[in-house]
Amino acid sequence: MFPDDLRYTSKHEWVRQGAGSTVRVGITDYAAEALGDVVYVSLPQIGEEVAVDDACAEVESTKSVSDVYSPATGVVTAVNELLNSSPETINSDPYGDGWIFELELSEAGEVEDLLDSDAYEELVSG
Repeated sequence: MFPDDLRYTSKHEWVRQGAGSTVRVGITDYAAEALGDVVYVSLPQIGEEVAVDDACAEVESTKSVSDVYSPATGVVTAVNELLNSSPETINSDPYGDGWIFELELSEAGEVEDLLDSDAYEELVSG
């Protein structure tokens, strides 16, 4: 149900390992569905230093506003500018074009501690 090549947080973020120690972060389709139609995304600042569980972005939907938490410690190196004009991309393609930011990890091993797809599926179905 959830892509096997990603890691997940209990707060419904996903992490895709990129080149070197860079990861791409977004929210899961489970989270996007729970939020409803996304109408605005507040992106983090490039260069911002974040720690695990820091709220670093915000997703606003027709139902509510939800924080996006950093899944690891590092520095924001890129943000998805597409979301400024098309925030609904999070609903239509949460694991592709709907990514939110990229992070240069301070501790590469932190991502390994996150949930795999089976553990995340168990979390949301339990």
